[in-house]
Amino acid sequence: MSDLAVNLARAERALARFRDKVVLNHIGGEPRMAASGATFETLSPVDGTPLAQVARGEVEDVNTAVRAAQAAFAGWRDMPGTARRTILHRVADGIEARAEEIALVESMDTGQAIRFMSKAAVRGAENFRFFADRAPGARDGQSLHAPGQLNVTSRRPIGPMGVITPWNTPFMLSTWKIAPALAAGCTVFHKPGEFGPLTARLLVEIAEEAGLPPGVLNLVNGMGEDAGRALTEHPGIKAIAFVGESRTGSMIMRQGAETLKRVHFELGGKNPVIVFDDADIECAVDAAVFMIYSLNGERCTSSSRLLVQDTVYEEVCARVAERAARIKVGHPLDPETVIGPLIHPEHEAKVLGYFDTARAEGATVATLGVKLGEAGCYVAPTLFTGATNDMAIAREEIFGPVLTAIPFADEGEALRLANDTDHGLAAYIWTADLSRALRMTERLEAGMTWVNSENVRHLPTPFGGLKASGIGRDGGDWSFDFYMETVNVCFATEAHGIPRL
Repeated sequence: MSDLAVNLARAERALARFRDKVVLNHIGGEPRMAASGATFETLSPVDGTPLAQVARGEVEDVNTAVRAAQAAFAGWRDMPGTARRTILHRVADGIEARAEEIALVESMDTGQAIRFMSKAAVRGAENFRFFADRAPGARDGQSLHAPGQLNVTSRRPIGPMGVITPWNTPFMLSTWKIAPALAAGCTVFHKPGEFGPLTARLLVEIAEEAGLPPGVLNLVNGMGEDAGRALTEHPGIKAIAFVGESRTGSMIMRQGAETLKRVHFELGGKNPVIVFDDADIECAVDAAVFMIYSLNGERCTSSSRLLVQDTVYEEVCARVAERAARIKVGHPLDPETVIGPLIHPEHEAKVLGYFDTARAEGATVATLGVKLGEAGCYVAPTLFTGATNDMAIAREEIFGPVLTAIPFADEGEALRLANDTDHGLAAYIWTADLSRALRMTERLEAGMTWVNSENVRHLPTPFGGLKASGIGRDGGDWSFDFYMETVNVCFATEAHGIPRL
C-alpha cells in the first residue's frame, strides 16, 4: 500500500467523527447546536466533496458564549500561575498525542500538504509550552523609586477576549493566540474562519480533557457578518485578537470602536525578498522558492515579491522557474506533495483571476500560471517576470503560489521598491555586505526582517507588522502587553507636605 493510501485510510478514520454529523459549538464546557439550528457546510478542497455540517452560530450563541467566558473569568484569573502552567502543559501533551489526527484533518479541510501540517500541529504544542512556562510570572512588574515614594507596577489579565483565526494553518495560528491569552489569565471566545473549521473543535476538546475549566475556552463557528460582528461589537469582550486580511481588520476596528475594544491584528503582507548580486544565489533562490510555494503560498509572511539586482536578475529568475516547474502539486496527503489544493473554489477563482490581469498588464509568465485538473482547487506554482511595482500582481496580496519578480539597479532603488507598498509585515535580504544589510534593515518599512535567511521563527522575539499589516506584537513578553493591563500603585515612603486649598 502506498504512503498516500495509508494516509487516506488514516484520514478517513479521523474524519469519521465529523461525517454525517453536525460539528457543534462548545460553550461553557458543553457541546451545543446553534440556537437557531442553522448549519453551514465545509468542503474538502481536494475534490469539493462535503466533509461536515458545522453549527452556524449567530447573535444568541455569541451572547451565551460571552456570558460563559465572563462567568469563568474570575476563577481562571485568580488561579495561581503555577496551576495554569500545569494545565497548559497538559494541553501541549494532548496536542502531541493527537498530532497525527490534527494534521490529517487539517490537510483534508484546508488542502495544505501533510508534510507541513504534521509540523504545524507540533508547533501548536510548542506554543502552549512556551507560554505555559511564562504563566507564573505573567503578572510581575517593576519597582520604581522616586523621592518620598515607591511605585510598584503589575499586570492583570484584561478579561474575556475574542480570538478570530483564519483558514491557513488554522490549528497552529489559533494556538499562537489562545495559548498566551490563557497563560495571562484571560478567558477566550474563539471564532474560527468559516473555511477549515474542524481542528478548532479538536483543540477545545483537548484543552478541557487536560483540565481547562469549563467556560475558559469557548468555541462558536459562524460567518463574519453575523457571529463575527456580534463578537466584535459585544461590550462583554474586552479585546479582539484577529489574524486575517487587512480589509477585515479595518472592519473589526470600526465594529469595536463603540465599546473601545483593544485590538491586536496580524494582517496581510506583500513581502519583498531582496537579492543583491553579491548574495549566495543558490541559498537565496532556495529561500525565495520555499517562502512562496510552501503552504500553498497561503501565508502572510510569504515572499511574494522577488526584487533582484539587474546584474543577476535573469540568472535568479531562471533558477526560480526551474525549481518551480519541478515542485510536486498533488493530493495533500501524499508525502511527496509540496503544493496541495487552495482552500476553496472562491479563493481559487481569485488567484486565477490575477493571471489574466498580469498578462493584460504586460507581465511575462515564466512558468505555468494555470489551473491543474478538473476536480479540486489545484493551481500550479507560478512566476511572473518583466513586472513593475505598479502592477496588481506586485501591489495586491494574492495569497497563493504566485511570485512576481522585479529588477532593481542599486540599493536605493531596492529600498524604494521594497517600501512602495501598503503593507509592512516582513522582508528578506540576501547580501554578503554587512554594512549594506545594516543600512537596509534600518530603512525597510517592515515589522520583521530576516537577513540571509528564510522565515525562521524564534518564539521569544516579537512578531507583527507595520502599516496595513497589523497592530501589536506577539511573542515572548510582548504577547502579555496585549492580553494584560499594566497598573501602577504608588506608596508614600515619608511624610510630605500636601497642598492645602
